[in-house]
Formats: sequence, structure tokens, C-alpha cells
Amino acid sequence: MTKTNLTAAIDALGTLKAQIADLERQEKALKASLGDLAPGAYEGELFRLSISESERATLDMDAVREKLSPQFITAHTRITEVRTLRVAARNGKALAA
Repeated sequence: MTKTNLTAAIDALGTLKAQIADLERQEKALKASLGDLAPGAYEGELFRLSISESERATLDMDAVREKLSPQFITAHTRITEVRTLRVAARNGKALAA
């Protein structure tokens, strides 16, 4: 990849992530505005909104770690390789959100 292509790809990724962040903020605000509706189905012109309620069980890992030995936890811990790409605005040059 040439330096010009690399620079363009990095900037395109940063721009896209900024747009996604803005869209996620908009989504959160819209969901909050609809949050008081009762469970059921609601019709828009183009889409249908379904609201349901359910219970979710979660495991309190802090409590589990207190009860189990470090050896048990180590023996049952799966390690996977992870590659992370992060992009951040340089010198305040990012697009205004």
C-alpha cells in the first residue's frame, strides 16, 4: 500500500467512525424517546417497531472470582489472540460532529 493510499484509508476509517458515533448518538436519543411505549408493535411509514420485555440472567463475575481459586480460574480461562485497530483525530482535525 502506498503512503498516499495508506493516508486516505486511515482518514476514511476515521471519518466513518465519526459518522457511526454520530448515528449511534441519534439512535440512542430516538430509542429513549420511544422508551415509554408499552410492549407491542407500532407501525411507521417504512418500518415496524416491536417492543418486548424479557428477563436476562447474567453471571456476577466478581462474585464468582471471590468464590473460586486463582488456579481454577486459570485452568478454565481461554486465551485468544486479538488484533485491534484504533483511529483517533490528529491535532483537532477531525470532522465536527
